[in-house]
Amino acid sequence: MAGLEEVLRKALALDIQDRARLAERLLASLDELSEDEAERLWAEEAERRLKEYRAGRAKAVSAEEVHRRAQRLLR
Repeated sequence: MAGLEEVLRKALALDIQDRARLAERLLASLDELSEDEAERLWAEEAERRLKEYRAGRAKAVSAEEVHRRAQRLLR
């Protein structure tokens, strides 16, 4: 089985239309995750973000600031 780097190298060598179709199919495949798989992936992402925060590579944003930013984007 091809490794991720090999698959990526081959995918990037495709013409633009084929890359777009591939991207569309890959994104659609994410909608097909089981609930358990989605929960596992979110847990991994939460752990990654917590490590980034604790290492000082990410900063906390208050809920109020998130709300203000969202409101500005939705105007």
